[in-house]
Amino acid sequence: MNVIDPEVAGGAIFVMAERCLAGEGIWHTDARARLVGARDRVLTVRTEAGMWVAPPKCAVWVPAGALHRVSCAMDAALRTLYVDGDAAPVPAQCCVVAIDPLTDALLTAAAEFGADHPAEGPQARIVSVILDRLPELAPVPLALNWPKDLRIQHMANALLANPARPDVLDDLAEDASVTARTAARLFVKETGLTFGQWRQQMRLLCALTRLGHGASVTQVALEVGYNDVSSFIAVFRQALGETPARYFR
Repeated sequence: MNVIDPEVAGGAIFVMAERCLAGEGIWHTDARARLVGARDRVLTVRTEAGMWVAPPKCAVWVPAGALHRVSCAMDAALRTLYVDGDAAPVPAQCCVVAIDPLTDALLTAAAEFGADHPAEGPQARIVSVILDRLPELAPVPLALNWPKDLRIQHMANALLANPARPDVLDDLAEDASVTARTAARLFVKETGLTFGQWRQQMRLLCALTRLGHGASVTQVALEVGYNDVSSFIAVFRQALGETPARYFR
């Protein structure tokens, strides 16, 4: 992935065309807030606090100074919007937002001239319209808060490594040397979700990455632990407003 030197790059807001190689990205921080996405790939952004998954038509806001990494299962062409803190209001926390067709076209156009563009003229006007569009980008519920307690992290890591793992809360808690009652309480306290809700969200995010590879809906549903494909489709539609087949068309 290309690295932008925030002390060298251009104005208060600009868009860069970058490259993300397949695999886990490097942990780093940026002096500017960034909105990062790929038009035809699924990206995962990780911080110590959680993970955010951006399929096509979405992007992830990362606040300035946040330690994070951007990963993808396949090489991806990125478009990253960099914003100085004073240039526009940006989210204080990481979040996924939908990229509407107009904003998509504006980002594509702005990426062609990159960080170096004049303060006036057509290019500056494109950037100005992007600024106007930012507050209109709708949030998308594709985030997963990560627990801090090491025992609950052990459970979370086990599930992330094998989303289809059939173990119930009691089994996972025993493996992590914690009672099921304590584990259930800590999941809510540290992630804002019950164990069942957290697991369902984790499976959805894992499914998005697999669907981005081109795998079939049935195959993905089974890989992330759904025996009933229609139940998986219902969860997907609730999150993204479309069935998996239509979304990735």
